[in-house]
Amino acid sequence: MKDTSNTAKPTTITEYISAFPAQVQLLLESVRTAIKEAAPEAAETINYGIPTFTLNGNLVHFAAYKNHIGFYPTPAGIESFKQELSAYEMAKGSVKFPIDQPLPLALIREIVAFRKQENLKKDKKK
Repeated sequence: MKDTSNTAKPTTITEYISAFPAQVQLLLESVRTAIKEAAPEAAETINYGIPTFTLNGNLVHFAAYKNHIGFYPTPAGIESFKQELSAYEMAKGSVKFPIDQPLPLALIREIVAFRKQENLKKDKKK
């Protein structure tokens, strides 16, 4: 395990992405762009140590790992797109996109748009 005690934790998505090799940076930037296209008004931050977009609460998170890009659209985001995501390894609120395969950017945009509507509805109920 690598020693991260002297490594500053990223405070922005740009800092987070810049810590990875060039090829992974391209993948992360493409996910970031897809999210921005689907929810341009969402704010960027770092939550749980990973890139996060917020809009009336957490919208989606994403992160890079050794062999995959993790995408975290909440359990509702996974459940609503279970069939479209069936080719990927999923958990209750996450999906793993293998680093060696093209990212499903159109699907990511669809899921973000779904989550955006969910969060905007949540705000109206108050």
